[in-house]
Amino acid sequence: MTRINSSIYRSARRQRHRLPILLGLAAAGALAVAVQRKVRKAQRDNPPQGNFIEIEGVRLHYLERGAGPPLVLLHGNGTMMQDFQLSGLIDVAARNHRVIVFDRPGYGWSTRPRTRIWGPVAQARLLHKALELLGVQSATVVGHSWGTLVALALALEQPRAVDRLVLLSGYYFPTLRLDVPVLAPPAIPIIGDLMRYTLSPWLGRLLWPHLLKAMFDPAPVPKRFESFPKWMALRPSQLRAAAAESALMVPSVMALQRRYQELGMPVTIVAGAGDRVASAQHQSQRLHEQLSRSHLHLVSGTGHMVHHTALPQVLAAMGLSADTNVEPPSPSASARAAAPPAHNAAV
Repeated sequence: MTRINSSIYRSARRQRHRLPILLGLAAAGALAVAVQRKVRKAQRDNPPQGNFIEIEGVRLHYLERGAGPPLVLLHGNGTMMQDFQLSGLIDVAARNHRVIVFDRPGYGWSTRPRTRIWGPVAQARLLHKALELLGVQSATVVGHSWGTLVALALALEQPRAVDRLVLLSGYYFPTLRLDVPVLAPPAIPIIGDLMRYTLSPWLGRLLWPHLLKAMFDPAPVPKRFESFPKWMALRPSQLRAAAAESALMVPSVMALQRRYQELGMPVTIVAGAGDRVASAQHQSQRLHEQLSRSHLHLVSGTGHMVHHTALPQVLAAMGLSADTNVEPPSPSASARAAAPPAHNAAV
């Protein structure tokens, strides 16, 4: 009887030890199911608005508007082409330019194969091939935030393809960044995969208002930005791209900064004087001092999302003009105007 009671006791202890593991697995499964539901709904609500080019195993999504000299727009980390749509920049620029906006690899509807490291140079080479296929020999290239690194890499790798650079709120010189170890883990194999499909999207949604405030501060977040497709940005695939670029940011600028003196084309640098993400004084001002053919525009009262909160100043720096009394169009109107034929609207 004593041996039987002892066996029952040991079995009960094993069950108690297993219980937290089983509960954790059940919770992770429930989170994963909920994430997939959110992802499917987000993709139904935000179908592709442009067309696709297949290049070296990458399905690259792009939107094209207007006619005239080519103008290429490259978005920052964690976002997608809707960022430029909501700012109104596409609509104004398309009045006199052939505007081409890419979802960079891993963002929006563009794929990002895991077989290579997608640093600025790798993305620049891919985009150059895409522009060649689109018949664009040279263009004005506009990059925002992380997109400025891709724009710089494109200008350095293919100087004949870039007539002019416009750099918005860029990060150009390495610094100690406390946000990197916080944002990079979802890119770690296995552990990161588990995080991205369970906990990370929900944490991102919880922190979303605080992240927006930091991005726009000291200016308020525009009401129209509320329609930005949050759950498109919180999909596991896009979180992996954003995390990888957070991890690559400092080593990327360490490699690029040695080549800035090679830039021979005109460079327009625009930054919000109150930028909390990339210090205008330590980044944009310093880059301007190193480039002989650059023009610097620091905009007071605005932060990292300068193309949203100071669009007239950004347009003026680019040599464009707009009626400052005209509110940028609603995202639904932009989507209708830019929507491709039905056979292009599926992945």
